[in-house]
Amino acid sequence: MLPALNEVEGMRAVVPRIDRGLFARILYVDGGSTDGSVEYAREQGLEVIVQSGRGLPNALDEAFALVTTELVVTFSPDGNCIPELLPALCRMLEAGDHDLIVVSRYLQGARSLDDDIMTGFGNWLFTRLANLLFGARCTDLLGMFRGYRSEAIRTMNLHRLPLENRFRRDYWRLNSWELAGSLRAARLRLRYAEIPGDEPARVGGDRKMSVIRNGFATVGSILLDFLLFWPTTRRNG
Repeated sequence: MLPALNEVEGMRAVVPRIDRGLFARILYVDGGSTDGSVEYAREQGLEVIVQSGRGLPNALDEAFALVTTELVVTFSPDGNCIPELLPALCRMLEAGDHDLIVVSRYLQGARSLDDDIMTGFGNWLFTRLANLLFGARCTDLLGMFRGYRSEAIRTMNLHRLPLENRFRRDYWRLNSWELAGSLRAARLRLRYAEIPGDEPARVGGDRKMSVIRNGFATVGSILLDFLLFWPTTRRNG
């Protein structure tokens, strides 16, 4: 699943490097681009979905509604994700030993070239907070480059976050798959793993997030899950 909004420059640099043989389908989810992103995606033979909701969480929700495969990869086509890491991620996911695998920007010497001082500190702080509250072992709480088992997405309820409570329904920024996935994988004791992968600087386009608003939303989401998400079943071991 490739969500984007006005990222045609990044897509031109990244999409041709994706090994199509790894995937049964590649779903491009567009948030209302006006720069030719949709047209380019169609030229490249991607399945195009024009999302009806607002923001990245809704893009992933709408794409997942069309997924029929057992395994799912989320990948940002803005240049932040390295396509050459996809084969290793897919091999590890296909082995069947993990429910969620994160390509971590901060593991074993990997680094983010897209971070500034504020986002780098925020990622560090949020990850430490989540690890403390949830007993997680994450190094990258918020990176989009991930592989999931579809069953795990449903178990974690990532595709239906806005239905959980009025806070998530009324404020879409609280519905991050990345954050909820990292937190809930720990609480549910799902089989979680990370592999190192650099995050290059984005290619063209503009950063869509507001650092301050997203920072508050991240803290709010962590607290919401800590207080309200108490599943009745967990994976043993």
